[in-house]
Amino acid sequence: MLKTLRTLFLVALAIALLAVASANREAVTLRVLPTEVDRFLGYGWSIDLPLFVVIFAGILGGLGIGLIWEWFREAKVRAEGSLHKQRVTHLEREVSRLQGAKPEGKDDILALLDQSAAKG
Repeated sequence: MLKTLRTLFLVALAIALLAVASANREAVTLRVLPTEVDRFLGYGWSIDLPLFVVIFAGILGGLGIGLIWEWFREAKVRAEGSLHKQRVTHLEREVSRLQGAKPEGKDDILALLDQSAAKG
C-alpha cells in the first residue's frame, strides 16, 4: 500500500515537473551583475538558459542550502547524542562488571558493602 502511494506520488511529481518544463521553454538571460553595473565596470557575464532550467536549479539550490543549514543547526543535538551514547556504553560496562563481581551466596547489599570496604 505504501509502495503504491509512493509510486503514485512520484508519477504525479514527474508529470508536474514535465508540465512546468514544457510551459517554460523560452530562453532567459542570467547576468552576474545588473546592466548598469556591467557598463560601469566594463565587465559583464551572462548566459542564456531555458526558464525551466533556472526554476529547477533554484529549487535544487534552495534544497541544498536548507539541508546544509539544518545539518549545522542540528550539530549540537548530534554531539549530545554521541555523548549520551558514550555514557550509556560506560554505564552498561559498569553494570556488567558489578553483576559479575557479586560473590556467590552473599546478599547484594552485603556484597556491595564488602566491595566498598575493600576499596576504602
